[in-house]
Amino acid sequence: MSTSSGPDRSPRVTARYWIETAHPLEEAAAIMAGEQSTGTFVRVAGETEELRERFGARVESLVETGEAAAPSLPGASAPKSTPGLWRRAEVTLSWPLHNFGPSLPNLLAAIAGNLWELKPFSGMRLLDLSLPPQFLERYRGPQFGIAGTRSLTGVHGRPLIGTIIKPSVGLSPEATAERVADIARAGIDFVKDDELQADGPHCPFEDRLRAVMRVLDEHADRTGKRVMYAVNITGEIDEMLRRHDRVVAERNTCVMVSLNSIGLPALAALRAHGQVAIHGHRNGWGLLGRSPAIGMSFIAWQKLWRLAGIDHVHVNGLGNKFCESDESVLASARECLTPMFAPPQRGCEVMPVFSSGQSALQAPATYRALGSIDLIHACGGGIMGHPGGIAAGVRSLHQAWEAAVRGTPLAEYARTHRELAEALAAFGR
Repeated sequence: MSTSSGPDRSPRVTARYWIETAHPLEEAAAIMAGEQSTGTFVRVAGETEELRERFGARVESLVETGEAAAPSLPGASAPKSTPGLWRRAEVTLSWPLHNFGPSLPNLLAAIAGNLWELKPFSGMRLLDLSLPPQFLERYRGPQFGIAGTRSLTGVHGRPLIGTIIKPSVGLSPEATAERVADIARAGIDFVKDDELQADGPHCPFEDRLRAVMRVLDEHADRTGKRVMYAVNITGEIDEMLRRHDRVVAERNTCVMVSLNSIGLPALAALRAHGQVAIHGHRNGWGLLGRSPAIGMSFIAWQKLWRLAGIDHVHVNGLGNKFCESDESVLASARECLTPMFAPPQRGCEVMPVFSSGQSALQAPATYRALGSIDLIHACGGGIMGHPGGIAAGVRSLHQAWEAAVRGTPLAEYARTHRELAEALAAFGR
């Protein structure tokens, strides 16, 4: 991580990109640096060498990686000298922190602003970024993170087993509470609203929260186990803060927000106000992440949200129902567990949430590849659709993770664990 450079010793932000262009690579990289700092398409009055030296973005590295037969995105220009030659490279830029200060919204304007629209580029993707520790002086990072989530749930030595309230919409508050009561009795650790259910007229937030917490309080009184309920408080900032306070008053331990819907400043405001864990849902992520030719990587994206204050974040899951590869999912999850800052700074690690088409089947591969049990394994159909019922679905997940940690093949472990055997038969492919 670059912390200081230049005559004024300003800390610097670095960002690494994949680019595709028909222009000379050095020229293209210089265009990126100029456009996002002191330059424009022509030299202007006041743009002195001293100003450029102090405030200009720098090209730190440029490595060509290959060629393309055709432009990946429409609207790109090509110089007459190299018609039809589209080259690809990785370029790292850096900016002095004093250009925008430790401000996430203004950081985004620099590292992910007009770059995507520049005509010389037929492809551009933000791959990673590195921030100086000055950002920690303004942003709080996760309040609970991994250790705090385990403390709130009382779950240690294994992953949290979670599920999602389904149907996503259409249930009344009372019907939602009945669903949650069944799920709690089944032994679940964590249950969340679907991102589509927030505060609709058919299932108002306060009514739903009250109804669900009534059954969860009864469950806790009866069993001593407090199920974490990630209730969806997504909305305007004042609405979210008000809903958060209702959650605290009801003695719940978690809220959920749709990150791409609310934005970084709203999350930072919630974190500054917050007293419970913040479960970050990444719905809408495909808009930023699906195309290899534009947008940004999850590795870059999640750093912004971790710093702003999430405690958990969705990373998709192995063998998922979406388009993301297992390799991408695992890289995302590993990054959530990797410190953002070097000691003695806080690392801002958060708990990855594996979801989307999950069941007992994915536990061994997830554990082998991740090498950690610090995760939430959220299964909808993999629990609700278990032929033995919800409780059997939860037990099958516990058994699968026991087998995974022991290094015992699932089929072998299933010989003496009926629920796991039924899950393999029902979900095996």
